[in-house]
Amino acid sequence: MPSQRSPLQWLCSLLFLIGAASALKFELAAHSGHENHNKERCIRNFVQTDTLVVVKSIVGGHKGDGMMINIAVRDTLGNEYGRARDVVGESKTIFTSHADAAFDVCYENLLSGSRHPTPSTRDIELDIDIGADAKDWSAIQADEKLKPVEADLRRIEELTGEIVHEMEYLRQREQKLRDTNESTNSRVKWFGVLTTWLLVGLWAWQIMYLRAYFRSKHLI
Repeated sequence: MPSQRSPLQWLCSLLFLIGAASALKFELAAHSGHENHNKERCIRNFVQTDTLVVVKSIVGGHKGDGMMINIAVRDTLGNEYGRARDVVGESKTIFTSHADAAFDVCYENLLSGSRHPTPSTRDIELDIDIGADAKDWSAIQADEKLKPVEADLRRIEELTGEIVHEMEYLRQREQKLRDTNESTNSRVKWFGVLTTWLLVGLWAWQIMYLRAYFRSKHLI
């Protein structure tokens, strides 16, 4: 008779399934590098400051097949976290983010020989782990002599803390945007009131001016 799984085991399995489903697979076509437009393919993700990020790439093909894959990891603020050339097989970039910003993992497939391979594409698999998912929990379990359940609980606790922190960050962003919206509405309202009174004053001045003009001409 099969044993029933505990809710904790189901939750851990779901978290592992979500982590496994986050991997992205795609094909990248090669180019000569002489084109004017950028041929990089970039995958963007957002990360908060001082957060551990592990970017793992698995590149198909082999060296000498006429293609060369270059990888660059950088954020939208200009910080560069890693750069690798002529990547084949598995490549890892591990970094701690410098700011609350989006970061890009960019791939470029350059033709490196005189002959054009057929097909001129490379298969790429990308997996990005952020925060608690980026930690090596097997090593933590071995170093701290934790039981598997204790390690799972630690991981779930950190994941929950990250979710709470992210919700708080989104709440602060929403409050900041709301304050900005209210401030803008208030300025637009007072600008409208000022404009209305200015038009009323201009209308009154025009009437007084025209009346004085007509009286000076003895028209009224």
